[in-house]
Amino acid sequence: MRRTGPTNINLRLLIKELNKYAKDYNAPIWSYVAELLSRPARKRVVVNLSKLNRYANDGDVVVVPGKVLGGGSLTKKITLATVSISLPALEKVRGSGSRVIHIKDLIREFPKGSGVKVVI
Repeated sequence: MRRTGPTNINLRLLIKELNKYAKDYNAPIWSYVAELLSRPARKRVVVNLSKLNRYANDGDVVVVPGKVLGGGSLTKKITLATVSISLPALEKVRGSGSRVIHIKDLIREFPKGSGVKVVI
């Protein structure tokens, strides 16, 4: 049987680190994010900016365990953590005054995961 899930070594290391933080800091949000990232490529999370605009409030810290696409617009100032983001989405997010970081940086800023929203 073929292996399913990520074959990208960087993604596999990120999943391992997320599980470590979930165990060390008793933060189940990071194990949930790791589980979503462990899916096969065809089942991974893809979120448009319009969905982020709908569910996030000003000042929220949002994690997208997948890819962010540029469909729609973002009018709120948020901190967005993701594994991958398209170039049009990156330009729109930065244009709204929001901050984009990698999930690895987010778990170092919020090791307990409190105040972090997961958008899928």
